[in-house]
Amino acid sequence: MLNLSVLLEDAARKSPDRDAVVFGDMRLSYATIDTIANQVANLLRSRGIGPGDKVALSCPNVPYFPMVYFGILKAGAAVVPLNVLLKPREIAYHLDDSGAKALFAFEGTPELPLGEMGHAGFQQADGCEHLFLMTVDPGAAESPFEDAELFWPAVGAQPSAFESARTSAEDTAVILYTSGTTGRPKGAELTHSNMLMNALVSDMMFDRTAHDVSLVTLPMFHAFGQSCVMNVGIRRRATLVLQPRFEAAEALRLMAKEKVTIFAGVPTMYWALLSDQGTVPPEDVARHLHTCVSGGASLPLEVLKGFEAKFGVKILEGYGLSETSPVVSFNQADVGLKPGSIGTPIWGVEMKLIDDDWKTIEGEGPGEIAVRGHNVMKGYLGRPDATAEAIRDGWFRTGDIARRDEDGFYYIIDRSKDMIIRGGFNVYPREVEEVLMTHPQVSLAAVVGVPHDTHGEEIKAYVIRTPDATLTEDELIAWAKEQLAAYKYPRIVEFRDELPMTATGKILKRELR
Repeated sequence: MLNLSVLLEDAARKSPDRDAVVFGDMRLSYATIDTIANQVANLLRSRGIGPGDKVALSCPNVPYFPMVYFGILKAGAAVVPLNVLLKPREIAYHLDDSGAKALFAFEGTPELPLGEMGHAGFQQADGCEHLFLMTVDPGAAESPFEDAELFWPAVGAQPSAFESARTSAEDTAVILYTSGTTGRPKGAELTHSNMLMNALVSDMMFDRTAHDVSLVTLPMFHAFGQSCVMNVGIRRRATLVLQPRFEAAEALRLMAKEKVTIFAGVPTMYWALLSDQGTVPPEDVARHLHTCVSGGASLPLEVLKGFEAKFGVKILEGYGLSETSPVVSFNQADVGLKPGSIGTPIWGVEMKLIDDDWKTIEGEGPGEIAVRGHNVMKGYLGRPDATAEAIRDGWFRTGDIARRDEDGFYYIIDRSKDMIIRGGFNVYPREVEEVLMTHPQVSLAAVVGVPHDTHGEEIKAYVIRTPDATLTEDELIAWAKEQLAAYKYPRIVEFRDELPMTATGKILKRELR
């Protein structure tokens, strides 16, 4: 038996009274989180949901997330975390594609009405049977939707004890959706072994104190925040201070107030923390902070140097993907640190450089990174052809181009040919293009990433309109905003009469960029 829920159960046994989660004025112990997770598992079991089933979770960084996440695991089902910025049509796609039998959706706010979005997506989905609404006010007595059950009344009626399902190491624990450069998002099936090993190995690489405190501002629905922050934090029985939406001044205030020892973020977060001119003295943060981790995109050297000078803490860079649970490599203290590098493979993982034909490239390269080890996914859910294309003899080809120095450190020099990273989120142009081309006045669209000061890259669409179209740039952007998650829709549109193409009709995005 191996179930990822052992992380929470072990923490609740050994440190039941320690604060597991801090959210505003709310402080919840490990015993409390584990008990509610047991009730969630009992709720699912009462609805006929158990081993082999899938359950979706749409929730920002609030206490509901770990409660439901581990409750689903305890029941033996697989968690399908959803990006909270998805729109109804996208939610419905994820529910149908994963075969989710239930959706737990946070109510949200007027600015981000997750409950309304989740309900609309639930209604559009074909096979999802249950919707549980997690309200901002735990005392809410009536659901705003007839076909949605309120979380607390449903959970409160369940027993507080539960014996976790006897899942095997190779059973699917989590399905993380990741787009490819061709087609719609695909679900990467990560096993209990994948996720547990990634948490254990990541825990080995970070310095620790007797009682660590981690600021959780990376979204827990994302691979980075889920494995490297939530799961690692629970593994070491740390206190998780939740920040649902990153804002530099508030992050620094929380770091100082809660005596945060560990922070993980994407480069734009470090840029914002470095640039903040607020009232929190850097020494109030530096007094306790001992570990900073960066991932999701390359960290500019000037930001790295400036942050280390201001706060006195080195930033450790790593590399990973949803398909690899996610950590692949890291700047590990016992091996050495090289600024600008993604480090060396973590324990139990191999990396190499390959060419387009899967042949190994010796020496410096460059070449495409391939990965083999305990972190590589089982495969793409329901897509054997895509799995076979991505994995051969246990090696997963990442699509990322890198070089390697004489000490075995890797350096990313290019990403997947077309992928855009906007504010730490992966955006795949093909998905955006397909949506744009559903507009009646759009004939052809090509989407690329262009440099942006704070987001790293911004999304730009080159569009050929249909004959006699009157569509304007502002109109198309507004329409796309309604169809796509906030991080996906283009902020820049350029209309053209033609696009550069090869002789075979392939758009030359290199020229557009």
